[in-house]
Amino acid sequence: MALEVGAIHKLIVLRKIDTGYVLKNGTNEVLLHKKETKGELEVDQEIEVFLYHDKKGQVVATMSLPNIRVDTYDWAEVVEVVKDLGVFVSIGIAKEILVSKDDLPLIERVWPQVGDMLYVTLSTDKQGRLLAIPITEGVFEGEWETAPSSINNTPINGRVYRTNKEGSVILTEEGYRGFIHHTERKAEPRLGQWVEGRVIAVKEDGTINVSLRPLKREGMVKDADMILKHIEKNSGVIPFSDKSDPEDIDKTFHISKASFKRALGKLMKEGKVIQKDGKTFLKEEKNQTI
Repeated sequence: MALEVGAIHKLIVLRKIDTGYVLKNGTNEVLLHKKETKGELEVDQEIEVFLYHDKKGQVVATMSLPNIRVDTYDWAEVVEVVKDLGVFVSIGIAKEILVSKDDLPLIERVWPQVGDMLYVTLSTDKQGRLLAIPITEGVFEGEWETAPSSINNTPINGRVYRTNKEGSVILTEEGYRGFIHHTERKAEPRLGQWVEGRVIAVKEDGTINVSLRPLKREGMVKDADMILKHIEKNSGVIPFSDKSDPEDIDKTFHISKASFKRALGKLMKEGKVIQKDGKTFLKEEKNQTI
């Protein structure tokens, strides 16, 4: 019976060769390259190794034992992104492992980037090749820590492990499951992205709802600054006012109409802008020809 790749095995050193050692388990023989050892080994010595396929497709061993194995999950760093194929992650061995595009979001702009982290396990495809598989809601169900009600309205950080149009789901530093509704984010975070937000609700099942949007006062200041810079970059005038269509506002500024009106009101109160004929002008531009 062939030895399972992606798992740890106890094997016996059969013999030493120029490139390393040959290990055995019954009739199975596996190469352990000398760069994958930890010191000199003796014939008949029993050692623990992790098995994987090298670039030639041969089953090889390493004495570097990764935390991520078949049926065992842990975080893995994204080290390469390949369009139309997927992303490669490092699990602590010489070879990076592919996360197939089939297990990534349909929209590539929310694929992980290099440096992001994915919570994955190992599995094999129909050809027996190792793949890294991101955790799903079904696997994670009930495995999260129970969040106390005392964390409501406090800052929270975490990493996205699922994302779609409805919202994003994160695993926080404390092990809580956090849901970010699409209305509580300005843009859809990437899978594997680290995000910083605040708790807006602690639910009965111990999960939390999270917002990536700032508090209204803080948000108004940031939005006002963004709108002012947008006006300045567009020759002092934009075709928006507090009567503009909410969808047009969202497409341009990625904020709600209510947030836009609050920020615009702040700028008008400070005497920085004026509105006229459905447009907004810098105050010093008010006498320009319309």
